[in-house]
Amino acid sequence: MLIAGNWKMYKGPAEAAEFCVELRRRLADLEGVDVAVCPPFTSLAVAVQVLAGTDIAVAAQNVHWDEEGAYTGEVSASMLRELGAYGAIVGHSERRQLFGETDEGVGKRARAALESGLSVIACVGETEAEREAGETEDVLRRQISVLEAEDNLVVAYEPVWAIGTGKTATPEIAQEAHAFIKSLLDVPVLYGGSVKPENAAELLGQPDVDGALVGGASLDVESFAAICLAGTR
Repeated sequence: MLIAGNWKMYKGPAEAAEFCVELRRRLADLEGVDVAVCPPFTSLAVAVQVLAGTDIAVAAQNVHWDEEGAYTGEVSASMLRELGAYGAIVGHSERRQLFGETDEGVGKRARAALESGLSVIACVGETEAEREAGETEDVLRRQISVLEAEDNLVVAYEPVWAIGTGKTATPEIAQEAHAFIKSLLDVPVLYGGSVKPENAAELLGQPDVDGALVGGASLDVESFAAICLAGTR
């Protein structure tokens, strides 16, 4: 069971440090659940420092596929490793929708990160229009096709229509999608899409749901800690 918090473009270094100190305290006795926080690039170093010596991992929100080069604004896997990050998210729906990332690019980012020794959370999921058109499985099949099963790869299923909208896939919808993804690729699958303390236990209780990628609810330490604790039930 992995619970990862994606902070998106929130929490500079000072706020990140304060959050991580409190998270350490709240999860000091947590067992049976792996926890990761994914701060913005500017807050990665302080998160790594504050969480050193704990079982709480720190991952980046993106990673480039080349080791170095003329890629203004990008960060390589080796840079993240040197910083002490354990992994990276790739292919988040916001990266795909707002910044034009493609399936091919997501595959390249995932491969480069895995080859460098980082763990990867690769995001997949359909939009509301795609779901209503009955295209969910086609979309997931296409997005999964660029990935290969590896020990350090985890997939996160994010129904795009449930991200930041307050809508959540029912546990049945989540289970169905997770089972389909696992039929294509033998890796753990996290659920991402308006996970909150109120719905976490039911979602995490589904047989093919192996954890959660938490967005907005990961920004509040009490809320995020409650979701982590829900994974132990």
